[in-house]
Amino acid sequence: MAATYPLATRLIKELAFGDVHWMISGDSMPRHDGLLSLLARFLPTPRLRPGATGRARRPVKRIVVFGRHPNPSSDYYFAARLAAEGMPPHAFVDVRERDLSSLDADGTFVVICRYASASVLDWIEAEYSRLAGVGLFLDDDIPAVITGRDAPLAYRFLLFLRALRPLRRLNRHLDITWASTPQLADRLAPAGARVLLPAPPEGLWNGSDRTQNATRGTVLIAYHATGVHVEEHRFLKPIIQEVLALRPGTEFEVFGSPKVENVWRGMERVTLRRPVSWTEYLGEMLATHIDIMLVPLAPSSVNDCRSPTKRIDVARAGAAGVFSISPAYGPPDADAEILLPYDRVVWRDAILTLIDDPVRRAAAAAATRARVAAMTRAASEGLDLS
Repeated sequence: MAATYPLATRLIKELAFGDVHWMISGDSMPRHDGLLSLLARFLPTPRLRPGATGRARRPVKRIVVFGRHPNPSSDYYFAARLAAEGMPPHAFVDVRERDLSSLDADGTFVVICRYASASVLDWIEAEYSRLAGVGLFLDDDIPAVITGRDAPLAYRFLLFLRALRPLRRLNRHLDITWASTPQLADRLAPAGARVLLPAPPEGLWNGSDRTQNATRGTVLIAYHATGVHVEEHRFLKPIIQEVLALRPGTEFEVFGSPKVENVWRGMERVTLRRPVSWTEYLGEMLATHIDIMLVPLAPSSVNDCRSPTKRIDVARAGAAGVFSISPAYGPPDADAEILLPYDRVVWRDAILTLIDDPVRRAAAAAATRARVAAMTRAASEGLDLS
């Protein structure tokens, strides 16, 4: 009996934290999220204040976006919209600022971009009667990330502290909630969430300095993600192993947190990089050319709510993107963009074709850039607070 205790402990742990596989006669049954996923229904969620109408309460004199700046969410969703013609003055203020007394609250509409802090909540509560309104923007199903399988435990804890715990105070003042996708808006339906699609400034993706790679003789393939996408790293590894073996003139670059280093360690012609700051990443990618950029999305509750912001990263790198057919990127269309089912053989063959066909790569890259350009044009409508 003593020998069974470790197995029982392991099963309890897996039931609590997910990624459970029941093995019967050597066959694997479908994976379950585990008991921890049940906690999602008990986590704090956005709710509009009593009497909220889903618009600003007073005429808006200025807009203040609170977040952990700089960050891709505020850049991709608010920077260009707030700079549109006819919008009131705006400012981006870091939630880590402790003294907000210099901010003028009269007629200010507050946007919380993912995260609030105690100092921000204190300021909102003290100045509430003078504010034009308070809004919350979310671009992830945060309860699903916290109760999912891939995110490191420390990251889940930080998400709870920064994004969910503040809702107990923030919900008393919320006038508007925005979600980055229709799927996420459906999950935030009790908060009357509006859909706010990405609309990046052109300067964040339309780089022109590609000279440093103009004479490179190899084909560079890249996957830029974090430890939140552990399943996708595992999906790509055997594909990349085959591709590198079949095409000696290729290299692979992957961004990944320590959680995924073991997936890629020891592979030749693979450069494993730790994630860098948002500002550093922007500067580097605007001056770097990548030939093929991979954007797989494993079927999951979290990924069902992902927005198509990786298209912006692909356009910035000047790459031919390979995307998963998914709610984020849709099905294949009439243009040359490449969208594939989540199948390793299909992905391997598509990557090999792109390596061998520079014309196909150029067409795919142009198609993605056209889609991102359309996102940017949508920003001219500004941010609707009415």
